Amino acid sequence: MKSHPLSLAQKILRGKNNGEDDRRALIFYEQFKALRAKLEYQVDMKKYKVIAVTSTIAEEGKTFACSNLAANLASVGRKKVLLIDADLRKSDLARYLDISPKPGLTEFLSGSIPLEKIFYRPLEGLYFIPGGGRTSKASDLLAGDKFRSFLNNIRDQFDIVILDTPPILPVADTMSLKDQIDGFVLMFRMRFTPHVMLRQVVEELEKEKIIGVVLNYVEPQKQKYYDRYYGKYYQKISK
Repeated sequence: MKSHPLSLAQKILRGKNNGEDDRRALIFYEQFKALRAKLEYQVDMKKYKVIAVTSTIAEEGKTFACSNLAANLASVGRKKVLLIDADLRKSDLARYLDISPKPGLTEFLSGSIPLEKIFYRPLEGLYFIPGGGRTSKASDLLAGDKFRSFLNNIRDQFDIVILDTPPILPVADTMSLKDQIDGFVLMFRMRFTPHVMLRQVVEELEKEKIIGVVLNYVEPQKQKYYDRYYGKYYQKISK
């Protein structure tokens, strides 16, 4: 999918329904509402504050899911949400939100800009810190004392902090901040990521730290399935 997820969320929230595309967008949005509800339950039950969305390898849809999940959490209005692009080697999350990636977390951790200069507010209840300039020193920055202090302080200012972190197997960045994360949401792309790699990541993260695994690119065998169980219902409410 090439559409910007936060723009899609905004469109649905504002009730701009225009035929078939919006009917399918509403179906899509419902899946993130379900994911949000399950995440909220786990977070509230376990008293988690800092959540990382990650994946085994690249191209599993973690950034796309991360932005939609944060927008959905904010739209409910129960939680003050901070979304952080901690994938400092790519910094793609800002592009999804139609926000400039620089300055961002890289510049703050490097000491070239104060924290207040990198905060954005793309939606009511949603705050965002972009990744900033791409860097090859991501592991060092994320494992450093400044980032640790930043996360400790930010816990008291938000109800939930969501980090988009790099895939685990290609680079060490996510594992370097593992002890600073309360729980992980792990993306898994069906028919793409080898199961043996997924098992390796689960072992490295430890099962106790994994809130859940989100299956991505799961398609019903027939489009008629969605039309039968969802389509007619959304046709009625969108009129």
